[in-house]
Amino acid sequence: MSGNHRRAKLHHWLTLLSGLLEGLFFTGIAFGWTSLVFVLKVDGYFGECCANTTTVENTTHTDCSGQDENFSQVMSVATISNTIMRLPIGYLFDRCGTTVTRLVATSLYVTGTLFIALSTAETSVLLYPALSCIITAGSTLHMSNVQVGNLFDSYRSTIITVYNGAFDSSAVVFLIIKLLHERGVSLRSSFLFLASCSIIHLLRTFFLMPRGHVPYPPPETYTYGVSCPRRSRRREEEEENNKKEERAEVEMSALNSLKRPQHEHKKQEAASFQSCVLSWLFLWHLVWVVTILFCQCIFLSSVNPMLTRLADNHQSLVSHYTNAFAITQMCAVLFAPMNGLIMDRHKRRTLAPGETKREADMRSSSLALFLTSLQCFFFCVCFTCPVLPLQYLTFILQVINSSFFYGGHQSFVSIAFPMSHFGKMSGTAMSLSALALFVQFPILHVIQHQLHGDPFYVNVGITLVSLLAFIHPLHVRLHCRNLAIQRKTEQEVKKEGLTRC
Repeated sequence: MSGNHRRAKLHHWLTLLSGLLEGLFFTGIAFGWTSLVFVLKVDGYFGECCANTTTVENTTHTDCSGQDENFSQVMSVATISNTIMRLPIGYLFDRCGTTVTRLVATSLYVTGTLFIALSTAETSVLLYPALSCIITAGSTLHMSNVQVGNLFDSYRSTIITVYNGAFDSSAVVFLIIKLLHERGVSLRSSFLFLASCSIIHLLRTFFLMPRGHVPYPPPETYTYGVSCPRRSRRREEEEENNKKEERAEVEMSALNSLKRPQHEHKKQEAASFQSCVLSWLFLWHLVWVVTILFCQCIFLSSVNPMLTRLADNHQSLVSHYTNAFAITQMCAVLFAPMNGLIMDRHKRRTLAPGETKREADMRSSSLALFLTSLQCFFFCVCFTCPVLPLQYLTFILQVINSSFFYGGHQSFVSIAFPMSHFGKMSGTAMSLSALALFVQFPILHVIQHQLHGDPFYVNVGITLVSLLAFIHPLHVRLHCRNLAIQRKTEQEVKKEGLTRC
């Protein structure tokens, strides 16, 4: 192994490990909202929405359903803002590259953390833009890290899912803030510290991430980041040589295409963004994304009032279950690689005659998509049951399903569609799902006012809706079967032709 190759491999590993740490402590912290809500209630945020009410027995108690509704809406607005922004952020990523995208994400991250650090109970409304900025920044940083999987071909899907596990596990940061708050550390100090950590994102952006994109598959001595002029010139020479090799390969494939059937030649052409969006693969994938994301967001928006109701407003019990949920979220990084291993399980096997690598990857992904849909269904069944101890199982299923979902979504997009459209395709699915997420607001309003805080009938309906997610893995399986039948038919026709000759 040459010195350049060893340096490149070391650089790749530093990028992988630093990205994992970035994911664990920054990208998905907004999903620990349940822990932060407990702190915000103690500090009196939206406290003016609580009112004293008198029951028939002439006993007075405090009704804070309005406060709970505001906190639920903050999370709903943040998730919708995040999904809407995914398409323009994805376009920016595909068009301008990694550096520009990560600088935008860092700016949003600093803005969001400073908003919370400078907010008070009298300016509770700042929570709306603050959480929206934090969740969008985290998702953008995470999207830029997903391409690191391209550096490790045999474990590409596994690395993507590990990063998604780190994304989910970072929710534990808000639990740490909650525990520190109970020991006297103010909310302002915690978020000023988080804002100062933006220097970490800047260092990774310039030294451990490419200016453009990580190619797939990358050259053996592929390097990136800020380097000395000599290495920069060497890298430019290598890139020029790679371009020459690519042009030679294109010319060779053009000559070979004259010997292939016309329909096979068309398969080799890069699909346009419009044709990808209008394909049945993407449309059913969109249904899958919308369904699971809707179930996840409804739960995250209502978990605190649900625990408060099931615990009969016993705050120490609510705190206990809130901590249990956050600790479970921390374990997402342990669950997530299972999905990647399922999707990569075929990488060591020999491809069938005529089978493409993309076809093998897609066939392998159908099982992961099915398991994710099954987890979502059982997760919905559990949080529908109004039994407090059962929520431990709900927390576990939610975390496993979330880590499987985000990893499966991004892995499938990278498999089924050209990498040149990865940011746009991934962003389009998330942005279009925002239309469905708007339904959260009337649902939360109905739960608080018409159903008096009891979401049982709404949750039953959500459980039935979760069954739509099973259509996508079934369609992918049928699609792969049709490709296999078509390939077998072409081989038989070719053999018959050779026999006749």
